[in-house]
Amino acid sequence: METVINEFIQYIHEVKHTSANTEVSYQRDLVKLESYLKEQGGYTLTKVSSTSLNSYMLYLEKKGRAPSSISRNIASIKAFYSYLWKRGVIEQDPSENLKAPKVEKKIPDILTVEEINLLLKQPGGKSAKELRDKAMLELLYATGIRVSELIGLKLSDINFSYSYIRCMIHGRERVVPFGGKAQMALEEYVLSARKQLLKGEDSDLLFVNCSGKVMSRQGFWKLIKQYGAKAGIEKEITPHTLRHSFAAHLVENGADLRAVQEMLGHSDISTTQIYRSNALRDVYAKAHPRG
Repeated sequence: METVINEFIQYIHEVKHTSANTEVSYQRDLVKLESYLKEQGGYTLTKVSSTSLNSYMLYLEKKGRAPSSISRNIASIKAFYSYLWKRGVIEQDPSENLKAPKVEKKIPDILTVEEINLLLKQPGGKSAKELRDKAMLELLYATGIRVSELIGLKLSDINFSYSYIRCMIHGRERVVPFGGKAQMALEEYVLSARKQLLKGEDSDLLFVNCSGKVMSRQGFWKLIKQYGAKAGIEKEITPHTLRHSFAAHLVENGADLRAVQEMLGHSDISTTQIYRSNALRDVYAKAHPRG
């Protein structure tokens, strides 16, 4: 069964252009399902009934898995069995009647403008590392891009003349503008620090680590946590916190929701709508007599 899972992962990578995170999650979910089926009487992934899949969902619930985790498992299973059915490996899709539990959309934690300013002030030195860190944080908040997009940017993706970046994800390109402070931080980094970090090596990457290599997501995660602690911000800060804050601050200040959706790269505006809900909640709390 390992072979058919690997073939499926290769298919979604090459045809569906899925992210590495999605592929890892799908593979992990399917391996766990396979293990469960074997324990329940030697069923295999290609010889399983809809009843067995429903039993697996109940098993996950009893194990205390969150609705979001169960929903992701269902997405993995449905994608896998749809692939098998279309290829003629199975005669009927046993997952077609699986229904995902309702997942409550939580309003994400955001930083206030004051907290953002505090955070962005932290890399205040003139070392190559601090100039890089300053440029990365400023650009992340200025554009709301994902950390994977940030560390994957190439120098050619930055248009300094018109102040925008180009991002490519799942084969789709989007253009996101950035402001004056991000531009100043970027220009200082590119002119004064990038070559020092590259140590004579050739690279088209915009941001590199202190060894002149590609930065890791984990490396940037640690970096942002360190600066959050240095700023005295008690909230849990992740790279996604700046993405949420970018969107929330735009909506609070009257930005068109469709424009924010386009900048974030959301395929469905309902995903962006949550920032509108956040803004309305704040207006209500401030304006209602019993808010």
